[in-house]
Parts: sequence; C-alpha cells; structure tokens
Amino acid sequence: VQLVESGGGLVQPGGSLRLSCAASGSDFRVYTMGWYRQAPGKQRESVAFITSGGFTNYANSVKGRFTISRDNAKNTLYLQMNSLKPEDTAVYYCVAMTTNSWGQGTQVTVSS
Repeated sequence: VQLVESGGGLVQPGGSLRLSCAASGSDFRVYTMGWYRQAPGKQRESVAFITSGGFTNYANSVKGRFTISRDNAKNTLYLQMNSLKPEDTAVYYCVAMTTNSWGQGTQVTVSS
C-alpha cells in the first residue's frame, strides 16, 4: 500500500491543523492505521491509531487534543490536531500498521 500525507505546515500555539493520508489499493478498510511523529533529536513515537472497526487509541500527550478518523469510501486517514503546542512540532507519518507501510511524512511546526 502506498501512503501520501498532506496538511502539514506552520501554525501558532493554540492553533489547529488537519492531516490527511491518502492510501492506494482496495484493502484500506481492513487495515489498522496510525499516525507516528518524530521530533528533532528524539525517537519516533506513536501518536494515535484506529482499527478497522473504529477503535481508537491515543498517546497521553495528545489525548483530548487530537482526533484520528478514517473515511473508508475515500481510502483516507485523518488526524485533527487542536490546541497545538510547540512540543507537537515534528514530522508526522501515516502508517498502515497491518502491513508496516509508511508514508513520506509531513512537517508540522508549532511556533509563534
């Protein structure tokens, strides 16, 4: 499966962004999908994931601020990010966890 992220950019603290991930192929609906991020000088970390049945899980650092969702008809994964903080600055990756397929990443920078 090929994954292409979009929606990153520069936003002020407290602002919002929505990331999108377009997936190729016909099996998207059965995949567990996730978002990971990697900040400069830090290890890559899981942000959130969503199963084929819609179960979601979030890292404690984003719980209550980020929402992961999927549109199986459009083969698209989303990450709505609200109340962004400078520590959310990172490259965000879309992942098909079922097949360990990764997108190229999109940069999110939170700064005034």
